Order: sequence, then C-alpha cells, then structure tokens
Amino acid sequence: MAFDGIVTKAICSELQQLVGARIDKIFEPNKNNILIGFYINNANYCLNIVLDAIDCRLHLTTQKKQNPKFAPNFCMVLRKYLIGMRIKNFITNDLERVVTIELEGFNDIDDIINYKLIIELMGKHCNIILLDEANIIIDCLRHITIGDESNSKTRNLLPHAKYQYPINSKLNFMDTSFNEFEKIINDNPDIDLSKLLANTFNGFSKSFIQNSIKYLKLKTDNNSWIKNLYDYFKLIINNTDNFKLTFKTIENEKSKKDYFLVPIDYEHKYNTNNSSDSNNTDNNCNVTPILNLNFFIADFYYQKESSENFKIYRDSILKLILQILKKYNTRLLHIDEKLKECSNMDTYKKYGELITANLYKIENKNLDYVEVEDYYNNCEKIKIPLNKKYLPSVNAKMYFKKYSKLKNTLNIVTIQKDETVKELSYIESIIYELENCTTLEEISEIYDEISENIIFKEKLASYDNNKNNSKIHLKKKPLSKNKEVKFNPNKYIIDGYTVLVRTKQ
Repeated sequence: MAFDGIVTKAICSELQQLVGARIDKIFEPNKNNILIGFYINNANYCLNIVLDAIDCRLHLTTQKKQNPKFAPNFCMVLRKYLIGMRIKNFITNDLERVVTIELEGFNDIDDIINYKLIIELMGKHCNIILLDEANIIIDCLRHITIGDESNSKTRNLLPHAKYQYPINSKLNFMDTSFNEFEKIINDNPDIDLSKLLANTFNGFSKSFIQNSIKYLKLKTDNNSWIKNLYDYFKLIINNTDNFKLTFKTIENEKSKKDYFLVPIDYEHKYNTNNSSDSNNTDNNCNVTPILNLNFFIADFYYQKESSENFKIYRDSILKLILQILKKYNTRLLHIDEKLKECSNMDTYKKYGELITANLYKIENKNLDYVEVEDYYNNCEKIKIPLNKKYLPSVNAKMYFKKYSKLKNTLNIVTIQKDETVKELSYIESIIYELENCTTLEEISEIYDEISENIIFKEKLASYDNNKNNSKIHLKKKPLSKNKEVKFNPNKYIIDGYTVLVRTKQ
C-alpha cells in the first residue's frame, strides 16, 4: 500500500499524543531524509521524515542512521530555529499528504515565537518548508521557482516567499454522497475500479482500494457491493482520529509484502472465519499500543529497505565476481587451445628427424612436400608438408624449432592451467557463499576477504572508485587519517589480533 492520505492522517492522529514534546536533536543523514528527535514524559522519540519519490513517508522510528561528518545547510537552518521549540500541533488537511507541524517557543528575550514545519509527501515533489508566523518561507529543503518543470508552475518555494498550499483538483470523499459515488462507478464501467477511484478522490491509493476489495471479498454481480465499499471507506476515514485502525500485512501479486488499513472492530466481526489465512497476518488487533501504527510503518519500511539494500549489495558484488569468473573461463579456454596445439609437438619432431635423415635423397630445391619412409611405423611411406619458400633443410630446422617452442609452452600452460583451475574453484566457492548469504554482515565479510585477494584487486579498485555502482558504497576506509602517509601496511589477522606490517619502500 502506498503511504497515501488515509495513512498520513492516521499516523498524524497518533502523533497528536506527543504534542508538547521538546525538540532537542535534528539530523539529515541524506538528501531525502530528516530526523527530528524530541523529548516528552521522560522518553525520547525520533520522527523520521523520508522524502524519497517512491517511499515518501512520515513516522516515528527507533532505527539509527549514519550521519554525515558535516551537517548540510538545511539541517543547520532547522537546528538554528527549532532546537528547544515545543510541538504545538500536528495538522492534516482532509486527506492531503501535507502535514503541518506547529511549533512554539521563546526567543532570546523570552517572547513567544511560532514556526511551522510543512512536510509535503507528494512523490517526486516532496519537500520540507520552514515558515515563520506570517507563513513566509524561512528556508526549504528543495528550492523551486515558477516555471521549473520539476514542480508546479504556480508556486515559488524560495526563502522570503509567501508559502502557497499545493492545489489539488480531486474530490473529497467525505463530501461525496453515496448516489454520487455510485454514479461515478456506473458511468465508467470500462475503467479499472482502483484507478478510477484513486484518480477521482483525494487521499486514495490504488493499492488501498485493491486490498480493500480483496479483503471485503466483494463480488460485482451483487447489487449491494458498491454500498458495502462506500460504507467501508467511510468507516476507515472516520476512524483515522480515534485509534480504531490497525494494519494488516499481505503478499501482493508480485510476492512482495504489502500492508493496508482495517478498522479493529470491523476486523473482529467480519474476518473471524478467516484467521487461518496464511497470506494475512493480524497485527495484534486485541491490543492497540499508543503508537501502534507509527511503529508498524517503521518496522515495515525498515525490513523493506534492509531487504532492498541486501539485494543491491549482494547483486553488485555478485556482478563483479561473475565478470572475473567469465575472464578466468576465457583464460581456461585459451589454455586448452594451447594444450591441444601442444599435443602435436611430437609429430613436428618426427617430421624434422625424417627430413634430416633423408636429406641425401631429397632434391635441394623448394618443394610443397616430400615423401619419405617412416622408420617409426614399419618404414611405410609418409607425406610431409613443406613451406615452399624454404629448402627442405630449412623446413627441418623449422619443425625442430616449433617442437622446442611447443615443449616449453606445454610446461608453462600446464602450470597455468593448474593455477587457473584452482582460482576458478575459489571464485565459484565465493559465488556459492554469496548466493547463500542472509545478512549484510555476511556479505561484508566476503567483501573483506576478496579485497585482500589479488584475483579481485583490479575489479575492486574500479568498483570502489565508481560511487554510482550501487546505493551502498563499499569504499574501504584508509588505515590512517594522515594524508602525508605514502604507504599502506599489509594487514594480517593472527589468533584474533590484527597485525599491520609496513613493507620497506
């Protein structure tokens, strides 16, 4: 389910219980994430604001994130104005995905001051805007000017500009009567129902509508199905303010975890006969913790991000290793070709000996071939090809030279093949380990192992230098912060101790 207007309203309704909290920390881990820490009732909470185009959301979280060494400019602005302020209210307008956090505090001379933090969760148009008491923009995460194709052509989102609320032309479901709702559906029988309702009503996502229809087991051949769907939507929206909603998890058609809202009382009455459904998992409907919805969303997206990061990390390393595997397989093919060529070296030696032994019988002129007795095979006649550019004696020397070259080649490529087979076996074992990894820590251990192996040295160097290779950058930290150090010690792990050995330059 998308983080639509209904989920936004339900989440913010829970956050109302934390009104009065004092903001004491603000972080910006990345360009799409703001964390606001606050304190209330002897407890610390952290509000996670994610402005990713696909998974934009707002909820409390308990997961720690790595922060940059130097805070970005917008983070510093938020710290300047909001540290020490208290949360006065969380406001949502109908089912809009725009959240207003009203803040109150005191300035240096103890006068009461008010600010507003506007959080716009609108896909690729996500933004965070800090306003003063007159709704003038102090600063915003993403500056937008009129005419910028990346946003509305009617709004300026710049410091010192007057803030304008985003315009939405969709209908408000709570202002729509059943007859109007029924008419919208009946007048558009050829349009997919979830797409129709999502494009018509504000705050509805297609996944919410699809999951609701599936959950209610509605059949369109029943005359009352539209009324049941209308009443169910109304019940959901009416319960967003009174903590009578819970989430259910389900696997969607693509075998991915999904979630959707259901009323707690409705869940007990309607779905008691469906408790054994393996695809649906109830989320403790009998008990409603104070922040149940917030922490469900936090856990859901943490698991989703962990799974995605794991897949990206593993696939990027696996791709690199498969390239090396292909390289070594190609090398093995070339070695086999050389060995196949070396299998004829004894024939070249025999040709040279037979030509040399019969030189007194052979005309001393350029020939295409000679026919001599093969004393290796009962003196049967054998035809030996010659290079017409050269005399038979020169051809004999060329055959001996080719034999000698192939003999030396055989010794070398035999050793190369043994080494290549061992290296291929090692690479395949690494691939097997990667395919059976279950955690990021296991992949990191494999990465540390192969980074010390010369087989992967060249590829890892190019991988580390390419920051766009993966969402997870694996560049190893330097062993020393001293930029003047011009050596890198060798690293050995002996009996659990790390030993650094400096090699003489």
